[in-house]
Formats: sequence, structure tokens, C-alpha cells
Amino acid sequence: MIIKQSVTNKRSVGRLVLSALGVSALLTISGCSSGDNTAATDEAVDSTAPITEVETAVVEEIPEAEPVEVIEPVDETPAPAETSVDAVEVVSAAEPEVLAADAGAKLYEAQCKVCHQNGLLNAPKYGDTAAWSTRITKDRETLYVHSAQGFNKMPAQVNDNVSEAQVHAAVDYMLEAVS
Repeated sequence: MIIKQSVTNKRSVGRLVLSALGVSALLTISGCSSGDNTAATDEAVDSTAPITEVETAVVEEIPEAEPVEVIEPVDETPAPAETSVDAVEVVSAAEPEVLAADAGAKLYEAQCKVCHQNGLLNAPKYGDTAAWSTRITKDRETLYVHSAQGFNKMPAQVNDNVSEAQVHAAVDYMLEAVS
């Protein structure tokens, strides 16, 4: 990208310089050839007379061109749609996901059991009322958010294969075991 931009900038500057030189050459030629040349033809020119004046050409300096801002071409391919948490919540609020009665148990067995069965990473063990007591004092919504988005050492559980509703069902399943 940087190399392409550098080459594009050099080409643009080169074209600009050539254009400026071409315009100045045309102006010089048109300035020399335009005008009334009758004075030279009306006067008698003595070819034997000594030349006393030398005609000099005036060369004007071309001012430096101002830096040209190069505008990159716009990529017209559509950007992939970004999904925000708000958009997911709006969709889930509009159409609640219908889960099977054992969806929480299935997710626990497939994903949650790895840590919650043995207490890995300080995860409260399944069915251990003492370990869950501090978590139960928080409201259920806090537990939903922590499990879905991750909290402390627990990674986020919502991903491409697991919906937020499934994670909530798994949280409810684990809370039923201790209440």
C-alpha cells in the first residue's frame, strides 16, 4: 500500500511538472510570436550596419508547484456487516430463542463441565452450595452477563456455536443444582 502510494505520488508529481513545463513553453512561444511585427518590416534594415544591440531572451523561473493531495481510489466492495452487542440484544428481544428443556444441561455437559466439575481456575463446582453462595447473592442478570461475556478467569462463553440464550440456560441449570 505504501509502495503503491509512493509510486502514485511520484507519477502525479511528474505529470504535474510536465504539464507546467508544457504550459510555460506554450506561453513563451505564444508570447514571442504574438503581437504586431509591423515595426520590423516597416523599417529599413541595413544589413551592412554594425549590430549594436543584442536581443536577449528573458527566462522566467517557474514557481514550485504546491503539494498535490492525492486522493486514494475508494474501494467499492461492501464492508462486512459488523454485529454489535446491542444489535444481538435487539434481535434476541424481538424474537426470543426457543430452546429445548434440556438445553442448559446439554451445554453444561459439552462445555461448562470441564471447569465446573473440578473447580479449575477457581470455578465454583457444580452442586457445591458453599462455592456458589457468593455468586448466588448477586442477581441472576449479573451471572448471565459474566458467563456470556467472561469475567475474571472465565472466558466468554457466547460464540458462533453457542447463543446467549443457551448460556443463560446453562447458568440456570447450574443454579438449580445449588438451590
